[in-house]
Formats: sequence, C-alpha cells, structure tokens
Amino acid sequence: MNYKLISFFLLLSVCSLSVQAKMYKWEDEDGNVHFGDRIPTQYLNKGHKELNAQGAVVGTHDEVKVETEEEKQEKYRLLQAEKEKERKVKEKARQDQVLLDTYTTERDLTAARDARLDAVNSQLQLSKSIIEDAKRKLDATERQIATIKGAGNEVPKNIISKMKREERQLKTYQDLVASHEKRKQGINEQFGDYIKRFRELKIEQQRIKDEREARRKGL
Repeated sequence: MNYKLISFFLLLSVCSLSVQAKMYKWEDEDGNVHFGDRIPTQYLNKGHKELNAQGAVVGTHDEVKVETEEEKQEKYRLLQAEKEKERKVKEKARQDQVLLDTYTTERDLTAARDARLDAVNSQLQLSKSIIEDAKRKLDATERQIATIKGAGNEVPKNIISKMKREERQLKTYQDLVASHEKRKQGINEQFGDYIKRFRELKIEQQRIKDEREARRKGL
C-alpha cells in the first residue's frame, strides 16, 4: 500500500475543506467584534460580513430592519392615502369628461341651471301657498279656542287636537320651504362650480389645439 499517496490525498482534502470553510464577522449590542463559523440567532438580521479561510471579505450582508407595529401602521396609512389621492384624480378626470360630453357651450350649462331652479321655484311657490292656507286655518282655530275660553267654557278635546294637527302641518310645510331654499342654494353653487370648471377645460382644449396647429405648421 502506498502510504505516501494516501497522505497526499488526505492533505488535499483538508486543504480543500479549509478553502471552502466560511467565517463570519459581526458586532454585538455593545459594539464588540466577534468571529465564528456560525452567527448566533439574535444577530442573523443584523449587518455582518462573510470571510474566506484567509480572512478576506467575500460577502457583506446589510442589517435587515424589522418594522415595528407603529411603523407598519404608518406605512399602511401612507399607502391608503396615496391610493385615495389617485382615486380622486381619476374621479376628477371622469367628472371633467362627463361635463364636456354633456354640455357643448356655457349657455347649455346656464339653461340647465335655470331649468332646475324653475322646477324648485314652482315647488317653493306651492309650499308657500299651502303655508298661507295653513296659517289661516290655524288662526281660525286659535280664535275659536280663545272665544270658548273667554266664555268660561272648557275647550273640547277634538278642537285642541285639530289645532295641534294644524300646527304640525304648518311646521311640515315650513320645513319643506327651508328645504327648497337649500336646494336652490345647492343648485346655484353646483352649477357655479360647473361653469368655472367648464371654462377652464375649454381654455385647456384651445391651448392644446393651438399647440398642435403650431406644430403642424412648423412654427
């Protein structure tokens, strides 16, 4: 048996293993440097270096930051805020397109506004007319009650119920009038915004058209 040959192969194997062996370098919480063939579990996510058998750095691993619950929540909040911002931008673009598709001129917008206001004004006038009638009925009932009391008599329950019913009806139509007035204000504000935005969009359309025409002419 050739023992020299066997020894040679064993030596080659040991050298090969030595070359392939890995060493690691890391720091603990106090800044102390450590070396070893394995990194303790608590330091796996921290920054460390990988060394070869000769001590040369062959790899660098940055610290893996573990997010706290507060950081995760803030990250989620910012993500949702960005999504909401994008949604609003898309919705605004959709509304602008609907505005341009629905109305050809500013006059169309004015006509649409006036038509809605006319409808509300008709309902408003009707409600006011009913209110005047309700007031007359209530006044008559109150005078009737005053006459009965003036004569020293007890007011019948049906008359008291009638007065309360008329008071409720009057309040209902007064609230309705207030609602109509609020609708008128809302229509004016809404179409005021529509008209303002329509003008802006038309100006932008004209600007784009002029730029295209200038490029076409080579200006």
